Amino acid sequence: MNIRRASVAALRCWLRHHDLVNPAHLGSRLRLGFYASRATAATATTTNMTRILCVAEKPSIAKAVATHLSGGQYQTSNTRNTYIKNYSFTFDFGPPWGHCDVTMTAVKGHLTAVEFPGDYKQWEFPPPDSLFDAPVLTVVPDDNKSIAKNIEDQAKRATALVIWTDCDREGEHIGSEIRDAARKGNRQIQVKRARFSNVERAHILSAARRLVSLDEKQVDAVAARIELDLRIGYAFTRFLTLSLRPMGGPLQGLTLSYGSCQFPTLGFVVDRYFRVKNFVPEPFWSIKVMHERDGIKVNFNWARHRLFDRMMAVVLYERCLVARTATVTKVSEKPTRKFKPLPLTTVELQKMATRFLRMTGQQAMTIAEKLYNKGFISYPRTETDRFDRGMDLRALVRKQTQDSRWGPFAQNLVDGAFQQPRQGRHDDKAHPPIHPITYAAPQALDDGERRLYELVVRRFLACCSDDAKGVASDVEMLYGDEVFSAHGVMVLERNYLDVYPYENWSGTAVLPRFTVGERFEPTEALLSEGKTTAPSYLTEADLIALMDANGIGTDATMAEHIEKIQERQYVRTVPRGGGGAGDADDGSWPRTGWSCGAGRPRRGSGGGGGGSGVREFIPTSLGVALIEGFDRMRFETSLGKPFLRKEMELKMKAICEGRTTKQLVLRESIEGYRRVFEQSRAELNVLKAACRQELKHVGLVMSAVVFGRPLLEQNATLRIETPRRI
Repeated sequence: MNIRRASVAALRCWLRHHDLVNPAHLGSRLRLGFYASRATAATATTTNMTRILCVAEKPSIAKAVATHLSGGQYQTSNTRNTYIKNYSFTFDFGPPWGHCDVTMTAVKGHLTAVEFPGDYKQWEFPPPDSLFDAPVLTVVPDDNKSIAKNIEDQAKRATALVIWTDCDREGEHIGSEIRDAARKGNRQIQVKRARFSNVERAHILSAARRLVSLDEKQVDAVAARIELDLRIGYAFTRFLTLSLRPMGGPLQGLTLSYGSCQFPTLGFVVDRYFRVKNFVPEPFWSIKVMHERDGIKVNFNWARHRLFDRMMAVVLYERCLVARTATVTKVSEKPTRKFKPLPLTTVELQKMATRFLRMTGQQAMTIAEKLYNKGFISYPRTETDRFDRGMDLRALVRKQTQDSRWGPFAQNLVDGAFQQPRQGRHDDKAHPPIHPITYAAPQALDDGERRLYELVVRRFLACCSDDAKGVASDVEMLYGDEVFSAHGVMVLERNYLDVYPYENWSGTAVLPRFTVGERFEPTEALLSEGKTTAPSYLTEADLIALMDANGIGTDATMAEHIEKIQERQYVRTVPRGGGGAGDADDGSWPRTGWSCGAGRPRRGSGGGGGGSGVREFIPTSLGVALIEGFDRMRFETSLGKPFLRKEMELKMKAICEGRTTKQLVLRESIEGYRRVFEQSRAELNVLKAACRQELKHVGLVMSAVVFGRPLLEQNATLRIETPRRI
């Protein structure tokens, strides 16, 4: 009888676990006995099932992955951390594990931090240069200890660990931190990682059955960068602060922070500021010719464009007038096209968001990550601008046909107008270009998400369309001894332009008919005078483009470095046209109490640069003083220039490709920055002179209130943030 009851209990457990039938519906002892015998054997099998621990980089991803792997049938349990949940379910990973008991949990970005021992935390001693050789400790911050303990406890009962972090360098390093935490609970645990670029169900299921090993080269590259940023940031921040504070005035009480990406970024802003400030306009003269025919006014452009010699321009202009008539020397008409855009990368997303959506790059990345976490777009941190030929892009287009704004265009692509996207030159081998995964109804998104999602969708649909096509007409004429030309385009097929409002085909004037050898008297010929204009201050799109071209930061961190130089009050943003060449001389020394980030800032932090209209970057007087001071030192490579950081980024890439090692890069980079540090110390008077020069503009005695707070604050503190992301 006891055996019988045990069998029935096992049956009920087995049936509930596998969602088969309700035991209450079993009406006969015969059927109950049949299922009970099967359940007894199945219970033994279930008890011996392999246990798998899965860990995601973010709680939202953990929940999404658990939902897909379990088919929505999971149990949730709380942990010691309010934001971290454990999800329990079963899943068939395929060989060699097969059907497994799974616990899915998460971390919140980086699990560990790096710091110096207590002996090195005093500002005055030991001296800053000792930090280049000081020991570096890896610790778990207090707010992460409960998360690490959860992983350690769950690993004790697990056979294997599956890491579900983002597929980039940073995600690989976070994966190594998760692995180390798990091995504290189970030194024998197997370690695998899932490679995925979006949280769409089929993609997640595929990733779960195609597990790979952690890429130790990428782990080493990030570890090297973290250690270098810590050493360099601490050493130069202490050096600058301790050296310049004694000058008094507005420098008294300031904490002057340094970052190997922040200073080159600041350098770009200061360089453009001086190009604007020192610009001297030059007068020039140009001949403009217009001829009206068939009701169309045709403007002919002078082949010389413009001359800076007035007398020469007058002579040439008078020769044209003396000739009276112009002769058509060349007429051509040929097909032309405007190429559709390349698939969307992170850098291009940030540039477009700042230019067309009036967001900062940081705001754009925060919103993009929200859309990714919700499963609406693919992973938003990618350098790839080419789609794999094996991707079913038509299926992604089909999902957009239900939208009232771009649905008809998408339906036209589905009906036969689809064209394979252009193939760019960049492929990071980790993620596809940014693209929509599924349709998101407008009411499911907030305003920022809605606008950014629309940009991603329209870019994707434009990529899957055809180029815009037209006919280009060119007319060349001889007027006196001078050559003039006119160009016109007649657009025949708009194609991708119908869904992509971020571009237009300018200069689409249609030319009237001209024939070679034809002579006519121009309707109007003028000698115009003008002046060269100064370049504009940098917008955020301009700054991101400069950083990208010079290898400052990665596609994922550029917006954060721009955010940092604003937080440090080294630069500020003003509406376009609202600044002037003298803006850095207006006494805008920043208030104190800054924090110094030696590594990667937290994602999603707030900051300036938003608002309506295009905004431009203007350096503060302090920003100018720091860059000018370092540029005036007799360095082979200035700290304000991008070359040192670009070299470091290339070394990180070399580690990933196996062409060098972490130890070698650390040794070479530390020695390089140590030489710059020693030179900076030897040339300290140059830096002080630059600061004094800026002080004269601000005023030697500063007792006014700036930004509504006293400019001088005595209790400034330094806080080093470990590179981490959330």
